[in-house]
Amino acid sequence: MKFLTATPLLLLVSSTHAFTAPRSVQRSVSLYAAEGEEKAVAMVSGEDLELLLQNMEQPLVVDAYATWCGPCLLMAPEFEQAAQELKGKVKFVKLDTDQEEEMASRLNIMGLPTLLFLDKYQDDENPDARAVLKGRIEGAMQKKSILDLVEHYFFDGPAPQLF
Repeated sequence: MKFLTATPLLLLVSSTHAFTAPRSVQRSVSLYAAEGEEKAVAMVSGEDLELLLQNMEQPLVVDAYATWCGPCLLMAPEFEQAAQELKGKVKFVKLDTDQEEEMASRLNIMGLPTLLFLDKYQDDENPDARAVLKGRIEGAMQKKSILDLVEHYFFDGPAPQLF
């Protein structure tokens, strides 16, 4: 009988480690691109993001993340690869929600990672509006899913089957 009562505790303890990235992954968060290769993803502050939104020239994908977030760390290389593939067509940026709490709050970031898909707003009736949110999704994604969402939101592609 003692074995049965100890088993749930063991499962609870071991499951908490499933959501924590290994230290080797945490330390290499900034090493998305191969050595010597220029990164396609820019790190932005809240102020930088404001400027990007005011002067949009191409669609924008924002990865709202935190350095302690395991799924964020796992998605980082996938996000970088998608950015490399769409370089020149779509701009990819990362916003550290711990460093930019006010902007994260304004963007209503509740889960990490959160991807925001923003495009240039074109309406003569409201010339002050510069960007429109085409979509948002929470959770880590693979490169193919990111590319499918970009195709859907910005280039009139079919709605992707993510799950």
